[in-house]
Amino acid sequence: IKAGWLDKNPPQGSYIYQKRWVKLDADYLRYFDTEKDAYSKRFIPVSSISRVASVGDQKFEVITNNRHFVFRAESDADRNEWIRTLQQIAEERKNKALERTLMSPTTNGAANLADKSGFLELRGFKHKLFVAVVGDKVFLYKNVEDYRLGIGITYIEMNVGNVKEVDRRGFDLTTPYRIFSFSADSDQEKEEWVEAMQQSIAEALSNSEVAERIWVVESNRFCADCGSPKPDWASINLCVVICKRCAGEHRGLGPGITKVRSLKMDRKVWTEELIEVLAQTKSPFGGRSWGPPAGPPGGPPAPASGSQDRRRFLIAKYREGKYRRYHPLFGNQEELNRALCAAVTTSDLAETQALLFCGAAVTCATGDPQCPTPLALAEKSGQRLQMEFLLHNKTSVGGHTVGAAGPPRLGWWATSGWPEHAGLPSTILCCAEFSRRWCTLQDGVLSYYENDRNAVPNGEIKVEEIVCLVNNPPHAHGIESTFEVYIESERLYLFGLESPDSAREWLKSIAKSFIHPRAEELLALDFERIGRLHYKGGLNLERAKEGWFALAGSALHVCFQDGERQEPLQLRKLQELCALPGGPGHAGGFGGGGWPPAEAGLAGRTLYIQGERKLDFLGWVHAIQKAAGSSGDTLSEQQLTESDVPLLVDRCIDYITQCGLTSEGIYRKSGQNSKTTSLLEMLRRDARSVRLKEGEHQVDDVANTLKRFFRDLGDGLFTGRWGQDWLRATALENEEAKISEYRRLLGTLPTVNRATLKALINHLFRVQRFSGENQMNTHNLAIVFGPTDGKDYKAGRVVEDLISHYVKIFNVNDQEMKKQQDEIMAIMKMREAASSGTQQAGDFICTVYLEEKKTEAEQHVKIPATMTAEELTFEILDRRKIVMKEKDYWSCFEVNEREEAERPLHYSEKVL
Repeated sequence: IKAGWLDKNPPQGSYIYQKRWVKLDADYLRYFDTEKDAYSKRFIPVSSISRVASVGDQKFEVITNNRHFVFRAESDADRNEWIRTLQQIAEERKNKALERTLMSPTTNGAANLADKSGFLELRGFKHKLFVAVVGDKVFLYKNVEDYRLGIGITYIEMNVGNVKEVDRRGFDLTTPYRIFSFSADSDQEKEEWVEAMQQSIAEALSNSEVAERIWVVESNRFCADCGSPKPDWASINLCVVICKRCAGEHRGLGPGITKVRSLKMDRKVWTEELIEVLAQTKSPFGGRSWGPPAGPPGGPPAPASGSQDRRRFLIAKYREGKYRRYHPLFGNQEELNRALCAAVTTSDLAETQALLFCGAAVTCATGDPQCPTPLALAEKSGQRLQMEFLLHNKTSVGGHTVGAAGPPRLGWWATSGWPEHAGLPSTILCCAEFSRRWCTLQDGVLSYYENDRNAVPNGEIKVEEIVCLVNNPPHAHGIESTFEVYIESERLYLFGLESPDSAREWLKSIAKSFIHPRAEELLALDFERIGRLHYKGGLNLERAKEGWFALAGSALHVCFQDGERQEPLQLRKLQELCALPGGPGHAGGFGGGGWPPAEAGLAGRTLYIQGERKLDFLGWVHAIQKAAGSSGDTLSEQQLTESDVPLLVDRCIDYITQCGLTSEGIYRKSGQNSKTTSLLEMLRRDARSVRLKEGEHQVDDVANTLKRFFRDLGDGLFTGRWGQDWLRATALENEEAKISEYRRLLGTLPTVNRATLKALINHLFRVQRFSGENQMNTHNLAIVFGPTDGKDYKAGRVVEDLISHYVKIFNVNDQEMKKQQDEIMAIMKMREAASSGTQQAGDFICTVYLEEKKTEAEQHVKIPATMTAEELTFEILDRRKIVMKEKDYWSCFEVNEREEAERPLHYSEKVL
């Protein structure tokens, strides 16, 4: 609008002015060091300017709610021109804001609508800056206060941006004009920032031609539901333009009520007629039919409102129709239908909308055999906008429209379907049992026809009824690729295609049509199963919430109801997995413990998954149980501990450490072959469910099981690729050079192999410490374990070297060594006490902390097997002479070694 050189008074109020290039556009007043600079030193939102006034010779002042900015022009005439232009633009913005009663009282759009915001370090600045990713821009602010006021340093248009990770916490935002080098507080934070900026780039590069044309209409420049500026989504059947956040909640209402499309990305749907339909719906807040959003108690949502407020309002507005303006014929179905048939032959689109949204049937009988439907009448009358509007509402059922997501799809499928079953269908279909059908996915309906010439489908599946999709293994049903569709009415449909690529494309299209927008990230996965289930987790176990789940390999990806992101649940690393009986109205549930460390509150706690329909939930149960088990003969395919050691190895080592360190000939003696085979099979099938107990299992059987597991490994412990390098290292005469080479080779191993090797050598190091009792020194152990990874005698030398130099090769510090020694001594004392009868079986000396983990807060308590959490709590309080007051509540928590998981104990529960 205006640009030129002005002198800017520095913020300290100095009399020394700084020359700045100043630009004014419809949204911001910005000033730069030079006219060639792409990024400003400061920007002031026009909407925040409350007054512009002259303050003396050639000077003028721009006043916001909390700041004053003084500029000096080259002449009084230039100053007056700046004042006049600024006043005019500020007044126009103020008038527009008054027209929008839904607009938030805050003036800063970035503060209201940020997709991601927080502090980041930026190279070249002494202090951290507050950064906000908003749509297709990234805004930089000096602090949070400036962010709230909307007065920032600069903003970056992301259509010219590129994001690249630099190191563990750093990433670069590169533009043709400058590189912005950011640094986050953590690796996790960096990943979130990179993802947010990449999404911003995608939004910036999308086509905005349709949006610009629709925004020409004043009322379409603001969200019809919350008032956010520049909404880039629309409900094409309700004829309202909405923002990204409200679009997510619209999708939650289901395509039976609202069909949501992007103005920038869904190019195919935006015909000239549809753009004109949106342009003609000129009344604010969704046209005359829906009425102004008087809103439920508490008012309509604002741009900054949360999901719950938006959802509550949208349900009241669109599903219940509480605020629509009723047509005079409302309640008289026959008259409504007759009026609709008359309206569609005219250009009065608003009348057609009012009739349809108040209950007129879009497929009502017209009485004209040549034109049996309103759509045919509109076509005969040449009313193309009426036709477009009716087309998007043509699948109305009971006054609600059935919508679509994504462009229409069609093709030949082989299909089969089952009615309701008590369990999963066990019949294997062969190719001959499928029927060839022409299928389409359009307007929220998956239809299948006898052939591609038939107009009437054999059957239909509404996408809002789909609860689960399953991608079957190749040739599971005699056809190259098959997938299953489960719906709410306990029906299962099986579809097949000869092309895996086509099957995957169909799966993605169907999944996109019924998955909630907040879970769309799941569509990028190569999933085997995707759908919605209910869950309970963390400390809030009172009510189950709806979530979206995708199973990909051995990882279960979850999108929770509140939109909170989670690390995928690595099923092979679960501490516990059990199926629970179903309660009233539920098909059953899962209890899965041991989330890996993540930023959400559920990390380290238990997640309960519930199903409401037996048919699809049984499939989830079997699929999750299978994915959580071992699946091959390599280390990475086993069930794992948190530290990436196979659970089978961990179970055996733990048992031998507890019960067999002093057993004579441990690992040299062979156990019973039949028991070893049986135990190995049990542990391979599901090590998580196996508990090795003294008396039930013999030490030599467990030791033999561990040896056989390593001998049977497919690629070996040292891997086939690097095995010979390990053998060659034994020939090095210089001890330091040999240790250095072993360290190097250790770094080349895959994560699971490296962790397993350390666990095994650590265990053998402990065993040889008791060679006086068990007769198994380092050399003897090496002879036993050397052949587990190769037939060459040098393999024994490798194992002997690793045990002998365990501390140096694996970088074991003094603290870790002391901890191992303390554990062994505690075990030995307990065994001695138990064998002598001086201690009651089950007694255990445990460290208990009072309120926080500090040395001064710790107590060492001997806990018998019968002690309850209540008794332990009282004992600790008595020891510390703490008097319980009337409203004091104390709880006892069990915490794992790494402090990643904790569990409150019931007061009557036994501590051990």
